[in-house]
Amino acid sequence: MKIKRLALSLLLFLSMLMTAFAADKPKSDDYLNDTVRSRLAADSLVKGGKIEVEVKAGVVTLSGKVQEQKQKDKAEHLAKKVSGVKSVVNKLTLEKP
Repeated sequence: MKIKRLALSLLLFLSMLMTAFAADKPKSDDYLNDTVRSRLAADSLVKGGKIEVEVKAGVVTLSGKVQEQKQKDKAEHLAKKVSGVKSVVNKLTLEKP
């Protein structure tokens, strides 16, 4: 019985250790690109904007055109919230009416 408890405790400890190391692993640029694009597409305010996303070494660059300043601000905010993003360069411009 003690052996089972010890084995179970060891297994639990190892799984927690592996989870901690996996959380520290940097995300790939492709992963960040896909995640930022999905968040932008899922947001009702930003959706529909002509936003291009580029990621290099964890730095996200947003470019293209949006209709309103609040869309530009929201797109930057959404990109910054993605885990693994180091910084966001917001090159979005406002469409002229």
